[in-house]
Amino acid sequence: MIELARGSLSKMAVSLQAPVVQYSFRLDDTQVPVNPLIGQRLRLEYLGAIHCSHCGKRTKTSFSQGYCYPCMTKLAQCDVCIMAPEKCHYDAGTCREPSWGEQFCMTDHVVYLANSSGIKVGITRATQLPTRWLDQGASQALPIMRVATRQQSGLVEDVLRSQVPDRTNWRALLKGDAEVLDLPAIREQIFDACADGLRELQGRFGLQAIQPLPDAEVVQMKYPVEAYPKKIVSFNLDKDPVAEGTLLGIKGQYLIFDTGVINIRKYTAYQLAVLQ
Repeated sequence: MIELARGSLSKMAVSLQAPVVQYSFRLDDTQVPVNPLIGQRLRLEYLGAIHCSHCGKRTKTSFSQGYCYPCMTKLAQCDVCIMAPEKCHYDAGTCREPSWGEQFCMTDHVVYLANSSGIKVGITRATQLPTRWLDQGASQALPIMRVATRQQSGLVEDVLRSQVPDRTNWRALLKGDAEVLDLPAIREQIFDACADGLRELQGRFGLQAIQPLPDAEVVQMKYPVEAYPKKIVSFNLDKDPVAEGTLLGIKGQYLIFDTGVINIRKYTAYQLAVLQ
């Protein structure tokens, strides 16, 4: 086989293009387009080393998708409030990195509905659309609210998830295309059911801080998948350093082989070789 690239792995670069989403491997400073490799034999080989995405030091284990343990315990981007934004403690003066929080958390966020393995609610920085949807493998998405901070987006999401889940079923995602949903209709149903909770948040933070997006349009996404697996089997590079097979497609951050699937983002900071 011919080596295409090697280096420290990052999540795949992704862009929304017609007719299908486009992907590239990122290994250090090298990018390798992945779409042209569909239908061909591909081998991913873990080279036995992990280097922290932040400090570059070698670590035996990857924490929070690509960090060493010391960085995981001190960086704001690894704090509990990243996964649970409603737990933001910036105002309490205990943010791990206030300047980081000001740049990434004290900025406009979007609350959205997405259809990947079914309907879900999610949040992301306004600048991260549509990348966030593509990373999740959503086939449809609809922005429904724009809020002033990450914490506020988490509080809105907390209200809305009483009506709709906030997680993707990754196995269902990789079994086939999701059924097309009427996202604007679902939005209105959720808003009606959550009206009291949303009004309470608007009263707390102000109408300008939490704004519905009634004119937003549904975004459609199509992924380069030739065939979905009949049975979902995951590669685990920590147990077996090689993932190899005929590449059948790409969805979210997953590569779909005829021999199994692998979540590329899970192996951020792993030293990897890609061979064809």
